[in-house]
Amino acid sequence: MHPAMTAALAQTDSWIQFDVSGLADQFWNNTVDGLSLGGIYALIALGYTLVYGVLKLINFAHSEVFVVGAFATWLTFYVLGFRAGATPELSVFEIILYLAIAGIAAMAVSGATAVALERVAYRPLRNRNAPRLVFLITAIGASFAIQQALKLIFGLNQQPQIRLLQPHPVFKLFGAAVTNVQIVLFVAAILLWFVADRFVNRTRLGRGIRAVAQDPDTATLMGVNKERVIVVTFLVGGLLAGAAALFYMMRIPQGAIYNGGFLLGIKAFAAAVLGGIGNLRGALVGGFLLGLVENYGQSLFGGEWKDVVAFVVLVVVLMFRPTGILGESLGKARV
Repeated sequence: MHPAMTAALAQTDSWIQFDVSGLADQFWNNTVDGLSLGGIYALIALGYTLVYGVLKLINFAHSEVFVVGAFATWLTFYVLGFRAGATPELSVFEIILYLAIAGIAAMAVSGATAVALERVAYRPLRNRNAPRLVFLITAIGASFAIQQALKLIFGLNQQPQIRLLQPHPVFKLFGAAVTNVQIVLFVAAILLWFVADRFVNRTRLGRGIRAVAQDPDTATLMGVNKERVIVVTFLVGGLLAGAAALFYMMRIPQGAIYNGGFLLGIKAFAAAVLGGIGNLRGALVGGFLLGLVENYGQSLFGGEWKDVVAFVVLVVVLMFRPTGILGESLGKARV
């Protein structure tokens, strides 16, 4: 073998470590942690899925809607009197109350941001029948604009961490400790997805969303207010992103940073595509699967390959299943 090729293979071997025993040892720990992380991905992915299902628009500014919710969560904790570095002694009722207040604030701010984004950035383009490429460029531009606004207001650095709910083991699953925070993230993701699914499939507005997703012109002729449906779609996506921001701050208290949504948003979008873009159930499946794959890959190849593994799996799945795992559009989804 040529010396240069031998040297390249040796260097590659030093980069990539196949730690099969580490994966086996940490399998259940990675599974528990991956499901809690995947719940966050799933909630953000639902926003991408809803907007794409109705408008066929990839709203890349949705990651910044999430980040705005993270800052709203941090500010709420700060206004309530909590400070970085302090571990407050709170009762269970107080923890639930303060987290609920922060969650409502984050969802309200993220929802308002999503609606404002639709009103300012996308509606004028729809009124002018702009090409889809223009929508995509506008979404990217809006993403950077929100990032820079947050940078001017809060600065470059992460905000000091404020943690109300300390992670404590509750029980063990095949030897893996399951903490209270992980349980909250997993259960909340399932419940919020269920609420969103029921809303889309069982309510009058939900039927309007599905009608517009399937055929906007016919839906309009049948009396569906398309503009109201679009606003509601952005609002629901924003509310879910705000909830995801609260759970993310519970997991990573120092997570409020102006550009913190970039990679997380890409992963959530990848989760939506992996499960089936435009499919609410696909967003949930894709989010959980991506969280698991990331953690397994981290143990097998090393932490620096965590993101690479996740996106490689996405590419491989799409090679064999281009429409995603479930591959059903919002307009055709049924219970």
